[in-house]
Amino acid sequence: MGKIIALGGGEIGRPHENGGFYPVETTSIDKEIIKQTGKSNPKLLFIPTASNDSEGYFQVVRKHFSKLGCKVDVLYLIKDKLSKKQIEDKVLSTDIIYVGGGNTLKMMTLWRKIGVDNILRKAHRKGVVLSGLSAGSICWFKCGNSDSRKFTSGSNKLIKVTGLDLINALHCPHYDAEEHRQSDLKRMMKTTSKIVSIALENCCAIEVIDNKFRIIKSKPNAKAYKIFWKGGKYFKEEIISKKEFENLDTLLNK
Repeated sequence: MGKIIALGGGEIGRPHENGGFYPVETTSIDKEIIKQTGKSNPKLLFIPTASNDSEGYFQVVRKHFSKLGCKVDVLYLIKDKLSKKQIEDKVLSTDIIYVGGGNTLKMMTLWRKIGVDNILRKAHRKGVVLSGLSAGSICWFKCGNSDSRKFTSGSNKLIKVTGLDLINALHCPHYDAEEHRQSDLKRMMKTTSKIVSIALENCCAIEVIDNKFRIIKSKPNAKAYKIFWKGGKYFKEEIISKKEFENLDTLLNK
């Protein structure tokens, strides 16, 4: 039974550059992640590969999700030289996987090199709730609109990064919050003709349970869009948030 909750973005209380902390914005979505485990105190495993195994990021995630009742652990794949069996045991014994943001390309390259991609597919089949935002939401899709180049060359050019293909679509996070995302997605989808794009604004998520989906939000004005080219025309359709789940195949067809 596959369970994925992918967030377009949003803050969970990281320290602000000028002192203090960013506001916590995604709590209602994070509570739904927890609810899908069927447990009041589930185990959450944070994977911060995309942020280069950031200890500070882990502390923010641990503080936020501990307040919501989770027992929070971390999987460092760069700092710690774990065996494939150690990684698999950790991933398959948790209730929630939460993947952080950062360099999607670096993360996916490392995951494939050490076999974490297939371990996460196994976790999906087992019913572990797969979640995350930005790089941590792109990874569950066939591919994503990624800003990975800025981490290596400082370039603002967005690139297409291949994910785990658990959802057969291209994913664009931060659709409302980052300059160039909307125009670049339009460009990228022109050469991505076989699939649609699911674009999520910050504080908006797509929840996929087996072959059903719904859009959930932690801010009422956050939006989700289905984007594609067909017959030389560009289509951008808002995906309306409803309480009930709908057929995923219908969403993913042009």
